[in-house]
Amino acid sequence: MTTKTSTTTSFTPLRHLSLLTNRVVELAPLLARSQTTRHWIVRTIESQIHEQFNAQRLAGNDLPGLIADQEAFALALLRVAERALTEYHLSKAWLQGLFNTLIRDLFLEKQRRHEAAKTFRAQYGYDQPSFLTISPFKGCNLRCVGCYADSGANSQKLEWEIVDRLVTEAETLWGAQFIVISGGEPLAYRSQGKTILDLAAAHPKTFFLMYTNGTLITDKVAQRLSELGNLTPAISLEGWREQTDQRRGHGVFDNVMAAMDRLYQAGVPFGVSLTATRHNAEIILSEEFIDYIFFERHALYGWIFQYMPIGRSFTLDLMPTPQQRLWMWQQSWRLIREKRILLADFWNHGTLVGGCISAGGYGKGGYFYVDWNGNVSPCVFVPYAVVNIKDVYARGDNLNDVYREPFFTGIRRWQASYQHQNLLAPCLIRDHHDVLRRLIKEHEPEPSDENARAALLDPSYAEGLMNYARTYQEMADRVWQHTYIEGHTPETTDILNAQPHVPEVISTP
Repeated sequence: MTTKTSTTTSFTPLRHLSLLTNRVVELAPLLARSQTTRHWIVRTIESQIHEQFNAQRLAGNDLPGLIADQEAFALALLRVAERALTEYHLSKAWLQGLFNTLIRDLFLEKQRRHEAAKTFRAQYGYDQPSFLTISPFKGCNLRCVGCYADSGANSQKLEWEIVDRLVTEAETLWGAQFIVISGGEPLAYRSQGKTILDLAAAHPKTFFLMYTNGTLITDKVAQRLSELGNLTPAISLEGWREQTDQRRGHGVFDNVMAAMDRLYQAGVPFGVSLTATRHNAEIILSEEFIDYIFFERHALYGWIFQYMPIGRSFTLDLMPTPQQRLWMWQQSWRLIREKRILLADFWNHGTLVGGCISAGGYGKGGYFYVDWNGNVSPCVFVPYAVVNIKDVYARGDNLNDVYREPFFTGIRRWQASYQHQNLLAPCLIRDHHDVLRRLIKEHEPEPSDENARAALLDPSYAEGLMNYARTYQEMADRVWQHTYIEGHTPETTDILNAQPHVPEVISTP
C-alpha cells in the first residue's frame, strides 16, 4: 500500500527571520558572552519557528508528520547555532561564515540562488540544482573495508582548474552556496600547488563541507580552517574504537579523537559521518555514543550513511536489515527531538528534502556527483555516468548542458512522479532498483568503475536489492500511514509489528 498525498519541498526557514538573524550576526560576540541576551534571542527565534509551523498545521496543506519533522529539524538547527556560540571560541572568520554564509545566506535569504533561479527557470521550466558533490582525488592514506570509492594508493585526480571551474559554475549558473567535497581523502589532494583548503579560500562566499577520515588534520590544518571560516570537516567513524579500528585500521579512532581536540581548540565547527551497517547500527545511534560524540567531543552535526553495496568488495550482507532501518528512523528522530542535535540520515530523512535529490533534483533542490576521473553521476551511490566533465568543457559546454542529459532527465521525471508517495522509501538504487535498471537499460550510462560494472552484470545483486525493497516497502508503508498521514509521533510507532513476519532477503553468492 502506497498512499499518495501532498508533500512539501526541502526545509526552508521563514524569510521574516532574516532580519533577526542579521542582528544575531552583528551581536554574536556579545551573545557568546551574555547568557541573558543569548537566551532571549534564542527563545524569540524558537517562538517564531513554532508559530510558523503551527500556521502550516492550521492551513492543512501538508501532512502532519512532514510538518513535525521539519519543525524538529529547524529547532535542532537553532540549537546548533547556540552551541557554536557557547561551546566554541569562534574566530571572526567563523562567526561570519557560520551566521552570514551558512544560516542567513544559505538557509534563510538564499538571495544568490533566487537570482540565478529566474534565468534557469525561464530556460528549463523549474528550479536549478542546489549544490555539487565533488571527489577530486581517489587516493587515501587508509584502505577501509567496503570503501564506496575503492580508495587507497591511487593517483587519479581532477586538476585544480577543473575543480575550481566546477565550483565557479555552480555559483554563477545555479547560485549555489554549498559544495560538498568527498574522496578519497580530500586533505591528500594536491594539484598545481593547490589544496582543498585553497579551494575554500578562493570561494569565500560559498560554504564547503568536507568528508574526511580526520587523520591528516594537524595543528597547522586546524589553524588554517579556523582562518578560513567556510570549510567544516565531517569526520568518519564506525562507532567506538573497536568498530572504527576494525574497518579503518588500528589506531584510527584515537587519531580521530586527537583531530577533534585540535579542531575544537582552534574554534573550528566540525561534525561526524557515521556509516551504519548491519553490525553497528544500534551502536552509532545509541544514546551513549551520541552523547559522547556531540556533547563530550563537541561535534555540531552528524550525517548517517547506511552502507550501500557499491565500491570495494561490495556485499548486500552489510546493509542494515529492513527492521534495523526503520528502528534507525525511529531512534534518529527521537534523538533529534529530545537532544536537539543536527543528525541527518540520507535514506531515512527524505521527508526533509522531498525524497530523492539526485541528478540535480526535480526542481526542489538537488545535486550531481563528479568523481576524480571527471565522470558525472546522478548520485555518489549511483555510480553510472553518461558524460565526463572534461569532455563537456572540451566542447565548450557547462554544467547546464550536463543537466540536460537524457539519463538525468529520466531520473528527474521519476522523482517528480514519486514525490507524493512514501518518502521513507525515496532511494533510486536501494528502494527502487527496478526503476534504476530500466533507466540504465534505456540510456546506457557507463559504470564508473569495475565494481559498478560487476554489480550491473550480477543478477543475484539485482534480485537481492529488489527483494530488500519489497520487504522494506511493506513495512515502511504502515509506518508512513501511522506517523505521517495520521500524525502520530515516531516514538509511538510500533516498528516491530510493522510487518509481523519478515523473511531474510539479503544474500550474496
